[in-house]
Amino acid sequence: MDPSKYKVLLVDDEPDILEFLRYNLVREGYNVYQTTSSKEAIQIARTTIPHLILLDVMMPDMDGVETCGELRKIPELNKTIIAFLTARAEDYSQIAGFEAGADDYITKPIKPKVLQSRLVALLKRHQFSNDNIVQNAVDEISSNSELDQTLIIDRERYVIIKDKQEMSLPRKEFELLSLLSSKPNKVFTREDIFRTVWGDDIIVGDRTIDVHIRKLREKLGDRYIKTIKGVGYKFVD
Repeated sequence: MDPSKYKVLLVDDEPDILEFLRYNLVREGYNVYQTTSSKEAIQIARTTIPHLILLDVMMPDMDGVETCGELRKIPELNKTIIAFLTARAEDYSQIAGFEAGADDYITKPIKPKVLQSRLVALLKRHQFSNDNIVQNAVDEISSNSELDQTLIIDRERYVIIKDKQEMSLPRKEFELLSLLSSKPNKVFTREDIFRTVWGDDIIVGDRTIDVHIRKLREKLGDRYIKTIKGVGYKFVD
């Protein structure tokens, strides 16, 4: 992977941490933007469209969870990876972050080599121009005439159209829906979903899938995604 192809936005209100992150990422070759303000981070993200944002949870002007939610409202940033930097390990904090659209958590303090490996793992999943997982899923959806035609998936914009109403989805929700709907009535195990949508190298909590499924059901209704207790989930056509 060539780091020079990727733009990373660092958001942390502690100058020492910000400098530590910037120094190590610039040394690896990343194009780095930085700010100590959540509100300024939103403006920078709008103009630079970074591939990845490292966002501190505890920010003074707007906390990281709220900032993440605002970033996810910007259609151009739907494919941007957002990873929280946090010293907090409380389960509720992680759940709130995933509900806001975060892709991963990175706990501080973190060693440079570990940070680099986490970024590489995240960016391997990025597929900024072409997401093969989503492409294959959408191709199968398009060719399957048995699927409910009131649900349309727009891969280019990461949006869905349900009953003629357009909705923008965070990247992971979109990929999860695309995976499940690629093979209607097939039961995908939790392990299959983690491996395909998040990747083996990404560390996420046990409730990550449940949070994303719940958010999809809130947007689509309960009819499309069914829980197979003790196994996983399936898309019902």
